[in-house]
Amino acid sequence: MKRAIALILMLAMVMALSLSGTAYAANKVTLTIFNSKMEIQSQMEEMAEEYMDTHKNVEVEVYYSSDTVAAHMSTKYASKDPYVLAMVDAKDIFSLGPDHALDQTGEPWVAETTQAISVDGKVLGFPFCVEARGILYNADAIEKIIGEAFDPAAYKTTAEFSALCDKLVAGGMEGPTGLQKEDWSLGAHFMQEVYEMHDDPDAFIAGIKDGSVKLAEDNVFNALMDTFDVLKANNWMKAAPLSAVREDTEMNLAQGKIAFKFGGNWDWSDIKDFDPAENMGMMPVPSDLEGYNEKLVGGGSKYFFIDNSVSEEQQAAAKEFLNWLVFEEDGQNFLVNTCALVPAFGNITLPVSDPLGASVKQYVDAGAMIADYRYAPDDHYAKVGISFQKYLADQIDRAGLADEITAYWATAEVGAH
Repeated sequence: MKRAIALILMLAMVMALSLSGTAYAANKVTLTIFNSKMEIQSQMEEMAEEYMDTHKNVEVEVYYSSDTVAAHMSTKYASKDPYVLAMVDAKDIFSLGPDHALDQTGEPWVAETTQAISVDGKVLGFPFCVEARGILYNADAIEKIIGEAFDPAAYKTTAEFSALCDKLVAGGMEGPTGLQKEDWSLGAHFMQEVYEMHDDPDAFIAGIKDGSVKLAEDNVFNALMDTFDVLKANNWMKAAPLSAVREDTEMNLAQGKIAFKFGGNWDWSDIKDFDPAENMGMMPVPSDLEGYNEKLVGGGSKYFFIDNSVSEEQQAAAKEFLNWLVFEEDGQNFLVNTCALVPAFGNITLPVSDPLGASVKQYVDAGAMIADYRYAPDDHYAKVGISFQKYLADQIDRAGLADEITAYWATAEVGAH
């Protein structure tokens, strides 16, 4: 009898625990996160598991798509299946935000950044990180040839930079620079510096469209193209520039076979795999544009927004997650150390873990940043990039490049902002 009673009590306890667990699971809030930064997908997935260990009431699911951000988000909204939290590009905040993003004006993180995106007085975009463009350098490789400490500030002009490349060639470095063939590097990253180094990029582009600006005669365009020509003339893949493999260029930079590469701090995700030199960093693109040649180009890169149509519980979970990234030790560590990103928040004082990011942080802290232009059309990098590839391969000259870019803008429209 006692054994029967004990068995009944045990079964009751098991049933109670089972029901309790079921109820607890039913009360969990699902936080779906769209990640559009491919290189940190595995880190995002690992973070989700660890986050759930300390936030028992949340079920975190991380998704990635190889489609363009705009196309993927359009599909999600067409199917009425939005993410709770979506990482998108800045232009997507302006196009999607007014209809779909929750106003986060009162959130604590807002006071800690200058990179948030606001639309019509509402804070809609949370800056996930800061990224910048410039010239990556291997100081160890340079110093080995020139026999003195490398000071990037001593090579601000095109002539100074060209003379240094000549010295490196004379010292045995056959091709001291690296240029990527990718359309996004040429058409978006390099060409956009032409827009960004005008005081009013919108007015400059409008002038190209209506013919009041002759691109081939523009001082900024020609100054930056003069520097591009130096990079091109010293390119280690000069003989076959459209056959250059990005990873090979980054390996050569890491190992000191070349000294310079146009790119950004995101390149470290590849460079770190090639046993890089100890002293590397980023410097502004040399040019004869006084002032601009002392600054990197960049700002907030990738933005989270919270969907305004999901449940209040899901919105609250998303808010908690964003503030966790900014204020909690684990969240800060995830940004800075796990993902090797430059944070966009002044309260995060963890040392940036890679030399390119550390360079960016120095320029950010010094206020030496040129705002990146975020409103080019989706096809800009591809179409303008093709024109730049032709120029890189000597298939057209500078005047031809200017003509093709002008023809592109005759029908293209900048994005909403």
